[in-house]
Amino acid sequence: MAPSEAAPPGIDVSVAHPARRYDYWLGGTVNFAADRASGDAIAAAFPQTRTAAIENRRFLGRAVSWLYHEAGVRQFLDVGTGIPGVGTVHELAPEARVVYVDNDPIVLLHSAPLLSANTTYLEGDLRAPDEILARAPIDFDQPVGLLVVSVLHFLEDAESPYARVAALVDALAPGSYLALTHGTIDHQTPAELEAMAPIMKATPGQFRSFDEVSRFFDGLTLVQPGLVSIADWPEPTGPTPAEVAMWGGIGRKP
Repeated sequence: MAPSEAAPPGIDVSVAHPARRYDYWLGGTVNFAADRASGDAIAAAFPQTRTAAIENRRFLGRAVSWLYHEAGVRQFLDVGTGIPGVGTVHELAPEARVVYVDNDPIVLLHSAPLLSANTTYLEGDLRAPDEILARAPIDFDQPVGLLVVSVLHFLEDAESPYARVAALVDALAPGSYLALTHGTIDHQTPAELEAMAPIMKATPGQFRSFDEVSRFFDGLTLVQPGLVSIADWPEPTGPTPAEVAMWGGIGRKP
């Protein structure tokens, strides 16, 4: 199927959006010329980009399956969900209440057919956690699986990412979990960093080191094997840390 070309009413597709660019890297069809141009430019500087996107989606699947089957979580709040694809949260956790949140209205258009009594979509932004908490149909007296997957590297330090995540975690009941992934350049060579520099300067966001990503789990107990390359959770799946360039992990709220 060819990518989308007709812009949905009221949606600006002239500027690349992370959700649609991610859809492009995954081989989806809900993307436009600006998204593909941006995606190709990033992939030219970092050829492993598509591998990273695929492994990130696989991490999400493993994390949700673990939370649902092993930890018994029956509520999920997925912030920055992106375009629906194979292996969505509500498919992996069929009896759970799932609330999807994204700031691209095109996500709602493609999420609408998936909505049900237990599956809800909210147009919202991680930068406004209080609005998400006020509107999400979640029982915050019961454990929640908070998913912040491949989102935080779009927030620079000036946008208070740690405070945004902490606000969401603080609202969760004891026994809740935070699962997140975050882009990093910890494993890149000087030559790769030089090639990536123009793209990093032109693309909003901020890669973070292992120690910086670890801070998002302050006050939480990391589930084994801890914060690791997304391809190594819960055990190595093949790609190297340099090939995926993302840290990932799950933390439990005491």
